[in-house]
Amino acid sequence: MVLPEGFAVPPLELLVPLLCAFAVALALVWKTAPPVTDRTVLSFTPWMMLGSTLYVLYQVAAVPDAIAPLFGAPVVYVTTATLAGLVWVAGRALERARPELSAEVVLGVVGAVCFVAAAGYALETGRETGTLEGFWPAVSIVLAAVLAAIAWLGVRRWASETAALVGTTGILVVFGHALDGVSTAVGYSVLGASENVPASRLILAAGEALPTAEYIGASWLFVAVKVALALAVVGLFKEYVRDAPRQARLLLAFIAAVGLGPGVHNVVLFTIA
Repeated sequence: MVLPEGFAVPPLELLVPLLCAFAVALALVWKTAPPVTDRTVLSFTPWMMLGSTLYVLYQVAAVPDAIAPLFGAPVVYVTTATLAGLVWVAGRALERARPELSAEVVLGVVGAVCFVAAAGYALETGRETGTLEGFWPAVSIVLAAVLAAIAWLGVRRWASETAALVGTTGILVVFGHALDGVSTAVGYSVLGASENVPASRLILAAGEALPTAEYIGASWLFVAVKVALALAVVGLFKEYVRDAPRQARLLLAFIAAVGLGPGVHNVVLFTIA
C-alpha cells in the first residue's frame, strides 16, 4: 500500500555485482565507524538529490541502455548509496592521511559535483526535447522553503530543546517532506500529474472529498499531513538523539531522504518533462 508502481530489479548480471559492491561499502562503513554529525548529514544531502535526478534520467530514457537498469526504482537508491558509502570511506582515509582534509567536505563536494553534472544533463535533455519549463518547479521550491521555515520557527519557539538537539538534521527532515508535499500538490493540482504511491493517493482522495476542495483544492491536506508527520518525527527523536546521537542522526538522515528524494524527483521531472 505504500510502494509506488513500477518498481523493478535489474537483470542478475547487473544486480549481483551491485549487491556485492553495496555489501563491501556497508562493511567498510561498519568497520571504520565514522562519526555522524549534522555536518555528515548535510554532506549526504547532494547524494539524496543525485539519486532522484538519476531516476528522472532513467524515466526520460536519457541513460545508456547497458546501465539503465541500475537507475530504475528502487535500485537507483542502492546504486547511489553504494557510491556515497565508498566516497565516505575514502574521505575518512584521506582525513587520516591528511588531517587538514575533512571526510564530510570530501563527501559533500563529490556528491555536489555529481548532482550538478546529473542535473545539468537533465536540463540539457529537457532543452533538446523542447519540454524545459521551470516556473512551477521553482514555485514549489520557494513555497516549500517558506513553509519549512515557518514550521521550524514554531519548533524553535515551542520546543526549543528539540530544535537544539536535532539541529540542522531536523531542518532537513522538515524541508524535505515539505518539498515532497508541495511539489506533489503542484503536480497533482496544477500540472495534471498522477500520483503513483497508493498511500499518497488515499490522502489526495480524502482532500478531494472535503468541502474545502472547491475553494482551495484537494492537495492542501497532503501538504499538511507531510509537514505534520515530519514535525512529529522530529519531536519523537529528541530523547533518541540525546541518548544515541549517531544512530539517531543516521535514521533521521534516512527519513529526510524519504522526503527530499521524492521532492527533488518531482521538481526535476516537472522541469524537464
